[in-house]
Amino acid sequence: MASIAGDESGVVELLGRRVRLLDLSRTVGPTPGEPDPPRLRYTSHEEGAELWRHLFGIPPEALPSGLGLAGEKAKLSTHAGTHMDAPWHYAPVSEGEPAHKIDETPLSLCVGPAIVLDVSDLPTGYLVTPAEIQERLQGLDHTLSPGDIVLFRTGADALWGTEEYFTYGCGLGREAVLYLADRGVRLTGTDAWSLDRPYTLIGEEWREKKDPSLLWPAHYAGLERSYWHLEKLANLAKLPALGATLLALPIKLEKASGAWVRAVGLVPVE
Repeated sequence: MASIAGDESGVVELLGRRVRLLDLSRTVGPTPGEPDPPRLRYTSHEEGAELWRHLFGIPPEALPSGLGLAGEKAKLSTHAGTHMDAPWHYAPVSEGEPAHKIDETPLSLCVGPAIVLDVSDLPTGYLVTPAEIQERLQGLDHTLSPGDIVLFRTGADALWGTEEYFTYGCGLGREAVLYLADRGVRLTGTDAWSLDRPYTLIGEEWREKKDPSLLWPAHYAGLERSYWHLEKLANLAKLPALGATLLALPIKLEKASGAWVRAVGLVPVE
């Protein structure tokens, strides 16, 4: 069994190794950056006490603090906040087989070496190509291996909590996704709203060009290769380009296309 001990700096002892835990997840809650924002209803301690009175006839003064238990009810999309998309999100079939749903996601896929590619120099709406990926990998002197998790830092992170977040950032195209998948990368991620380019731009291009190949090419590449991806990650600028491990376990929602994750970077500490 793993031995885990931590301190206030976020450094823990994990499997005999000291690592710093870097939170890569967004807080789930109402935000202008989400077109369909999560809605939370909070139950206070006082309301919790009234619930016990209603259900069991227990008066508040009988409770140890005179108060009940706080709680919350949430109404939100499975693609709100930091989340993982499963192949079922893109299409019912992937590589000629039934596409995986989120509750069928292999746990081994959710843990692996994090490779952070800084594409924040590319303008909003730029379509990332295999050549762009190759160039940045060469800059890191890194060759992709099966199991690598490639994360794209677009710079959208800085706009979280604003309406601009939804419309900001570059995105991958079909060829870029297939390039990664052909090298054994089954999980990708971005700090932007989507792995594709901003949806508003895709809509504008459709009205102008009526070109089906421009419609969510990163997502629909999942028809050809079975892959998963993470969206709305945080703090990628604080994660080293190489050397860290990503842990991103999705909530096991039955037959769902995606689910929320608490993504964490494990950064080695000397």
